[in-house]
Amino acid sequence: MSLVYRNYKNQEFYLHKSLTKKGNPKYYFSTKKEGELVDYIPDGYEIYENPNGQVFLSRIQPKLITDDEKSIVLNGMYKYSDVNIFKIDVKRDIINIYTPDQDIEELSKFIEMSPLRRKNRDKDNIINQVVHYSPVLQFILVDSSMRHFITRRYCYLGSIDDWIEIGQIGILSDLVKKYVKHIGKDSYYDLD
Repeated sequence: MSLVYRNYKNQEFYLHKSLTKKGNPKYYFSTKKEGELVDYIPDGYEIYENPNGQVFLSRIQPKLITDDEKSIVLNGMYKYSDVNIFKIDVKRDIINIYTPDQDIEELSKFIEMSPLRRKNRDKDNIINQVVHYSPVLQFILVDSSMRHFITRRYCYLGSIDDWIEIGQIGILSDLVKKYVKHIGKDSYYDLD
């Protein structure tokens, strides 16, 4: 028996074990059932699924972002943003907001007319299979005692293609209110 993890795309991943060149165990997830399968999560590890459904076994890291802070961003997206489909991901001291690379409305129309839909397949499941998410905005914890953050947006200029800081250091709820409303709008590209 092996440990099986099903991601949000409904794909099954099996936990494997192999050895490094030094003979230490290395754990990883794969969609393949071949190899040395493992039926437990080793001590000190946890399962991590990224916003695009890739599954990893990673070492447990100290929790720097609180659940309340993650909720502030999530609730802020629902309250201030026009974007309906998004994902929130937390890594160490960063809260990332991901949005789909594709136009979901156009994709939905296409699926409605396609043979995939005519075979009575659920449209939302089809969309989940093909949508890819990219990070567009992040809040970085810069002062853990005061709980202050800085905001960065992704810059899509060919010469940059990297994160740029926008605005000043501040309280997370204020930054969320100020910036998430720009996601998915032309004003997003003017933030600096």
